[in-house]
Amino acid sequence: MSTNIVWHQVTVDKAERRKKNGHGSAVLWFTGLSGSGKSTLANAVDRALLDRNARSYVLDGDNIRHGLNQGLGFSAADRTENIRRIGEVAKLFVDSGQFALTAFISPFREDRNKVRTLIEEKEFIEIHVRCSLEECERRDPKGLYEKARQGVIPEFTGVSSPYEEPLAPELIIDTDRETVEESVAKVISLLEEEGLL
Repeated sequence: MSTNIVWHQVTVDKAERRKKNGHGSAVLWFTGLSGSGKSTLANAVDRALLDRNARSYVLDGDNIRHGLNQGLGFSAADRTENIRRIGEVAKLFVDSGQFALTAFISPFREDRNKVRTLIEEKEFIEIHVRCSLEECERRDPKGLYEKARQGVIPEFTGVSSPYEEPLAPELIIDTDRETVEESVAKVISLLEEEGLL
């Protein structure tokens, strides 16, 4: 890392951006197994926020790996770096006065907790998108579980690599028991309770 880098102070700060937008900003960190419904829920919340004239953007695991993180694999080290980079990008969205909705398996607690420390208190909302492994495998929208069971995909979360459930998430959504609409309502309600909307 270069020693000639100096932080440049901005002239428009987060508070001014929030005031202009008419709402707060935060990271909504959707975490859960593949097939649990993270992307579906994040996009549905994004639509609900847009309908309320709130600024937001979805950072989706697969989409990010097509660009920003295309050089990363799925080793423990690469997964950690993937989440670190996403945390930094999400922080920029929060600083810009928007909601960053991140849909990543993010299987390791330590990685998620490191992202939490990047952002001010109350700006990181961990949402455990909980769904049984059996239901995730039944859904298997990308055919990944089948490939993992065949040994085609090594280090697959939930099969050959662990998923560490959040110990104290701000919200738990049970997608095998709740409709998308019910789940979205719970997220929006939490944002209202926290004074972010």
